[in-house]
Amino acid sequence: MRRISVISSALMIALTACSLTTSAPPRADPTAIPPEEEQRFTQQREQMVVKTIKNRGITDEDVLQAMETVPRHLFVPEEQRVQAYGDYPLPIGFGQTISQPYIVAMMTELLELEEGDRVLEVGTGSGYQAAVLAELPGVEVYTVEIVPELAQRAKETLESLGHTEVHCKQGDGYYGWPEHAPFDGIIVTAAPDHVPQPLREQLAVGGRMVIPIGPRGGYQTLWQFVKQPDGEMKAYNKGGVAFVPFTGKGIRGNEEGGGWPP
Repeated sequence: MRRISVISSALMIALTACSLTTSAPPRADPTAIPPEEEQRFTQQREQMVVKTIKNRGITDEDVLQAMETVPRHLFVPEEQRVQAYGDYPLPIGFGQTISQPYIVAMMTELLELEEGDRVLEVGTGSGYQAAVLAELPGVEVYTVEIVPELAQRAKETLESLGHTEVHCKQGDGYYGWPEHAPFDGIIVTAAPDHVPQPLREQLAVGGRMVIPIGPRGGYQTLWQFVKQPDGEMKAYNKGGVAFVPFTGKGIRGNEEGGGWPP
């Protein structure tokens, strides 16, 4: 796997606080955007990559190119488009958010994916993170979302942008996607209080898992785990974040001693 620059473990607050919205805003329609507005979004996206991602230490050229390519404004509700390229999260309905661009880029870089790798995303949400992963050369993307409405909307958005190769599933991400394991990378975009055991088992030896861990309703710690030949998970602390909580029967049934950390 290719190496990335060392990212400071100083506190990095990803303001992915939970939205109070419980219903799904309508999906953005790419055909409804006038050409001049689309050009403005393109310029904003280029500025976003330089000012809030590259200038903050992200160096992987494939990741930077993916962030510059994916139209983030099509993954947010139409009324949020004007804010699509700000470096902060936005609500997408059902108490979920689309993470801030810097955190998306950082977590993607920490996966250290290479051509031919297979990656699992737990928490599809809007589909934005999956689209970024799909732009990495030769990477096969699997993504699981527990909220049926979000799963369907994300699938439609990804397909409308030509990402028909992304494998989408509606279900409880706590259990991963064992039929397609092992995965060279696993990225979790909601915060459990421990590493789900099924995800540990589905990570390939030498693979990387990037996951926020911590209590519900507070800040968490972002961890990069690297699976060792003996099955142990070597842990790297990447700083403080704030994600929406992990949900589903899997996490509720395993909150007591389900994995690392104790």
